[in-house]
Amino acid sequence: MESVKQVKNQHNHIVHIDNRERIEITGVTKVDNFNEDDVILHTVMGAINIKGKNMKVSKLNVDTGDMLIEGMVYSMHYLSKDKENKGSILKKLFK
Repeated sequence: MESVKQVKNQHNHIVHIDNRERIEITGVTKVDNFNEDDVILHTVMGAINIKGKNMKVSKLNVDTGDMLIEGMVYSMHYLSKDKENKGSILKKLFK
């Protein structure tokens, strides 16, 4: 738990996308959902939803908050604070 607190206290958050095939993200605090087509994760700057195809997590270091996702990226967007605090994905889908 201490390592999560350490990541949350860091205000560094960087997203680097190479040719829509590789995303490096810093400041990751939690991964809610992951499959080949959709990733939902939390960072020190809010939740992010990444959509794509054949995505895989090549690196995830919970101590430093670093994450590397490889695969075709179609979109990436930050979720609003309201959506971030409302609960699970199923609750969002069945509103």
